Amino acid sequence: MVASATTESRGSMAMELTTGDPALTARLERGMDASEEQLRSLATEARDPLVAEVAGHLFGPGGKRLRPLLALVGAEFGERDPSAAVRAATLAELVHVASLYHDDVMDQARTRRGVPSVNARWGNTTAVLAGNWLLSKAAQLAAELGPEAIRLQSKVTNRLIMGQIRELVGPSDDDDPLSHYFTVVAGKSASLIAMALQLGAVRTGAPEPAVQALAEYGEHLGIAFQISDDILDITSTSEVSGKEQGKDLAIGVASLPVLLALADERPEAGELRTLLTAATAGPEGAGLPRAVALLHRCGALAEARTVMHARLLRARTAVNGLPDGPATRVLHALCDFVARRDH
Repeated sequence: MVASATTESRGSMAMELTTGDPALTARLERGMDASEEQLRSLATEARDPLVAEVAGHLFGPGGKRLRPLLALVGAEFGERDPSAAVRAATLAELVHVASLYHDDVMDQARTRRGVPSVNARWGNTTAVLAGNWLLSKAAQLAAELGPEAIRLQSKVTNRLIMGQIRELVGPSDDDDPLSHYFTVVAGKSASLIAMALQLGAVRTGAPEPAVQALAEYGEHLGIAFQISDDILDITSTSEVSGKEQGKDLAIGVASLPVLLALADERPEAGELRTLLTAATAGPEGAGLPRAVALLHRCGALAEARTVMHARLLRARTAVNGLPDGPATRVLHALCDFVARRDH
């Protein structure tokens, strides 16, 4: 039952984004199915049964496989058969899932995609090592795909790690907190989305201007996507988001709504600042609902949505020069999807 529901969720997303073009829908669904099979095969390649189980933990439940889908959409802008990008789609998801394993350790998350996180089930050390194993498989796959795939995969891995380090260390006294936030998000989220699009486009021989346009689009879409995640952390239930509600807020993660609220001069900001800095951590227990209420009252969520929509506009502008066709319309539909995620 879980597998069929998962397949239906991923398939419905492809159908939603390609309304009116059954041929594109069919290509994307075939590519997603083939990538899914490759992910399962890679997880079972490990000779150690525990490694195979842990590495494949998030390949089954939940998740819309956005990054593999983006790789397949990027492939539509090339001259070769888009099916050539299936392994690029698999590569994009391997790097993404590895980053989730590491993120959950840093955030002390208990759930992911509606199931216990790897660190909650097997411990932090196993989660980190499993994430490293997935990154090693991604590097191996990139080597099979060629020099450009190696370049893109190694560059995004570096950006991911630097983003995680910057998030862990936090802004210095001389840093602007908002600038620091966008630097972290660009490394941890936007880089992956841009890479997926580029990998797909390169695999099918897309012209360089198209590859660069897709990269710019992916950077802005990725930042918008993370902002929507920040908003969902505050507004959505765990049943909807697949993660613990208010987890980022509870552990003191400086999400965009929080940063905007703390920069506000209204009285709510002072009380929120007290809640967030108590015991050098975020609000827990009875303090969490109060912090959420303050974020709503001071207008931080509405302001975060404004910033998100500005990023989505920049994403749309980045692909204005691409040929008007089904794949370009999917890119615009993805912007619409992100815009309504938290509603």
